[in-house]
Amino acid sequence: MWRPVLMAKMVRQFSYLGPVQAQTVAYIHNQTTVTTTPMKLHTAKPVTKCQIGENVSRNEKVNFLVKILYDLDDNKESVYNALDAWVAWEQDFPIGPLKQALTGLEKEHQWHRIIHVIKWMLSKGQGTTMGTYGQLVRALDNDHRVEEAHDVWVKKLGVDLHSVPWQLCHQMIGVYYRNNMMERAVRLFKRLEAFDRKPRDKKVVKKVGDAYEILGLIEEKERVLEKYKSLFNETPSSKKSSRTSKKKSNG
Repeated sequence: MWRPVLMAKMVRQFSYLGPVQAQTVAYIHNQTTVTTTPMKLHTAKPVTKCQIGENVSRNEKVNFLVKILYDLDDNKESVYNALDAWVAWEQDFPIGPLKQALTGLEKEHQWHRIIHVIKWMLSKGQGTTMGTYGQLVRALDNDHRVEEAHDVWVKKLGVDLHSVPWQLCHQMIGVYYRNNMMERAVRLFKRLEAFDRKPRDKKVVKKVGDAYEILGLIEEKERVLEKYKSLFNETPSSKKSSRTSKKKSNG
């Protein structure tokens, strides 16, 4: 009984978007709802759940969710209610489609909506990966909420600098640098050095060097540039060769 009630609520909630969207919600629900009662769609033969479900592709569900998120008011309550209704008919949490929807929203720079979606997902105990937290940090930074981005880094990503990918470390140093938080940038870099984590991109080395200079620590800047000068001498072909050799050694 709870699924039909939730769907009725969902259709009412989205009815202002127009009959097409409301019908689509009901249509997707009909394609995915578990039922033991044979259904007849202009045929004398009962249609099984499997046959019905195949009519709605994953991309259709994702595109519909993105459309709903675009049309809703950009506030937490509206987004959370829409997401609760969207997953109501799913037997398993649709983490894959949600990540696809987040990718679509990021391409359109819908940072505020991305934050709502990720926080809702995390509140359900889902998507607790470094990639998700990295995307949340990126969205918070672009939404000019750098202190929140810093809190996410400290509590969720920076707790284990042995394993956090360098890509995320570079990202966070860039966040600090762009927001004139030079002390945090060099502090993070020094912690990574303490774990013998070597940067892979000259851009982050340059940012750290500039941060040291802004802080008046010229000797530290020179130390960093000297220590990682090989990164500035690499050509695209040498980088490719280095990556290939690493793959072979790991294989």
